[in-house]
Amino acid sequence: MKNKKSSNSLIIILMLLVIVAGGVFVYKYATMHRQANSGDIIDTETEKEEDKLVVPDKQVQIFSGQDRAIAVMIDNHSGAWPQANLEKAYIVYEIVVEGGETRLMAVFKGQELEKVGPVRSSRHYFLDYALENDAIYVHHGWSPQAQADIPKLGVNNINGIQESSKDFSRVKDKSAPHNMFTSTASILKIADRKGYKTTSTKDSVLNYVAYEFDLGDKYKVKLPETEVPENANVQTESVQEVKGTVATSAMSVTIPHSKLQTVKYEYNEETKRYTRYARNKLQTDYITGEPVTTKNIIITMCDNYTLTDSENKGRQGLKNIGTFDGYYITNGKAIQIKCTKTDRNQQTVYKDLDGNEIDVNDGNTFINICPTDVNIVIE
Repeated sequence: MKNKKSSNSLIIILMLLVIVAGGVFVYKYATMHRQANSGDIIDTETEKEEDKLVVPDKQVQIFSGQDRAIAVMIDNHSGAWPQANLEKAYIVYEIVVEGGETRLMAVFKGQELEKVGPVRSSRHYFLDYALENDAIYVHHGWSPQAQADIPKLGVNNINGIQESSKDFSRVKDKSAPHNMFTSTASILKIADRKGYKTTSTKDSVLNYVAYEFDLGDKYKVKLPETEVPENANVQTESVQEVKGTVATSAMSVTIPHSKLQTVKYEYNEETKRYTRYARNKLQTDYITGEPVTTKNIIITMCDNYTLTDSENKGRQGLKNIGTFDGYYITNGKAIQIKCTKTDRNQQTVYKDLDGNEIDVNDGNTFINICPTDVNIVIE
């Protein structure tokens, strides 16, 4: 009898243990389920891994979406300064025109701007860069060469001379012809009326990357001979020994487009941007009064020449088809590059001296196209 009682007691104890263990399991399961539903953190390694937030890759900001680009001819005569919203353009091209002046073409994408300008007349070689950006081309007047080339090349253009004064109007605090402005809303309204497409899937001319980088991290840094250590090892190379693409300091960049127009960019280490000067004057924005700055600078060295036409106004042509020397400058460093354009409607390809297409920091870019014989100073 005693053994039977002991066996019964043991069975009862085992049953109680099973019931308790089951209760604990049910409690833990219910607690975990409740925490999962309420968003509380569950303290297990497996759940922690599953609950980690997935951070999406950073996307390029300067060139995104499917809004079609708008390229606007901008007056760069000193009487036109300051210009409106140059810094909002993802690319600004600067090229010599007659008289040693330069003209700008600002290319915008997805911007809503109440004022852009002063708008000035077209020159035929700017069409090449409007085409490679698949841009609606905006100007106020044109040269005979541009007038002939626009329909021949199939450029979707808007000539302000032919449009309403509500869409192209003159401001009173500047003198004509340096005072004509428009807006992106007006441009898009006219484009819609003309049947131009206002979206585009064309890739960017520049190979933007979303991460911030320094050219010195990717390329060898060239040291001036005076800075090469006496006990330099084989990985440190002097000016004569360096081969391939190398990065140099670029805290200041001076580009003499002509005897009249010299541009200078000064690097700000805090903002990691370059401030623009022209003819020794700080360039500012017409609306905000703030200095005009840029993240990137590209220099392409190809020659302009004087046209012989019936008007004899000294208008220029540009030898821009082929491969040309140049520089890419960003974040206080510069590298030499090769700039290749195979046809007027083909995109320019920018490569380092090793033959690789250059990465371009996410941000606006001034592309300065200047003669091959000018003395560019990068220091």
